[in-house]
Amino acid sequence: MRAAVYKKYGPPEVVKLEEVEKPVPQDNEILIKVHASTVNRTDTGFRSAEYVISRLWSGLLRPKKQILGSDFAGVVVEVGKSVKTFKAGDRVFGFNEKTWGGHGEFMVVPEDSAVSMCPKNLDLSICAALCEGAHYALNYLDAVKISKNHKVIVYGATGAIGSAAVQLLKHYGAHVVAVSNSKNVELVKSLGADIVIDYQDEDYTAIDQKFDFFLDAVGKSSFKIAKKMLVEKGIYCSTELGKNGQNIFYALFTPLFGGKKLLFPIPKITKERVEFIGELAKSGEFKPVIDRTYSLDEIVEAHRYVGSGQKTGNVVIKIVGN
Repeated sequence: MRAAVYKKYGPPEVVKLEEVEKPVPQDNEILIKVHASTVNRTDTGFRSAEYVISRLWSGLLRPKKQILGSDFAGVVVEVGKSVKTFKAGDRVFGFNEKTWGGHGEFMVVPEDSAVSMCPKNLDLSICAALCEGAHYALNYLDAVKISKNHKVIVYGATGAIGSAAVQLLKHYGAHVVAVSNSKNVELVKSLGADIVIDYQDEDYTAIDQKFDFFLDAVGKSSFKIAKKMLVEKGIYCSTELGKNGQNIFYALFTPLFGGKKLLFPIPKITKERVEFIGELAKSGEFKPVIDRTYSLDEIVEAHRYVGSGQKTGNVVIKIVGN
């Protein structure tokens, strides 16, 4: 089978299309013909190993799992003999952060892993973009115990995580102020944000509101900035480690003092979470924002674009036609 393989860390060009052995499902696994995946910030981060700490998971000297792609959507073509809940022909989607593999024509995942049936009203390219942004957004919303009428500001509301967060916050009944660039103001309004601030036109930190929760979905603010905008026991979360890894330090110590605090929850994906995301997508409460679609042959260009920091929402990779 064809797959996008990276055998060393580095720039987008380290990713090469190669013929590799097609995986064989174990007794508890399903074999999926992948129709679509995404290239996301997690993929580019592991590929570049810019954060050296990522090598603790991916391999110190070289990648142990050489086919990236955590998001996937496709069709089951074979099941292991103990599999009960899936059969050949099922349309499935999910998120695989353990063994990756979405950037290849076939992949295997355990039956009880983060995989679910695709909503019948969505094509596979849409399903491939459902999980990454929503999963990470839910990770933060769960950590802060988001509830109705919470006042929340989302900085970076146009990325995969930020655009998902806006929609999920509205699902929970929160009041959402979203910070966006000029070109995407109308897009963010369409996602349900109550107020949209164009950071290229005005200072978002000057808004006359205090927030229960500040979510930095692109890692470009700081706890120091956020503290001024939070209520007495408000919470700040960022998708990045912060300058010199300071967010880890703050996450260890700020919860000890009972006031404003930074949380850095470790994400964990489950089948139940994927099913929940699928239900929201089926009902129309969550629609992943898709910026561009590339073919597998264009995988290097997709990595290059995602790494530029200019993407809006998700970048989809079509492995085969739907």
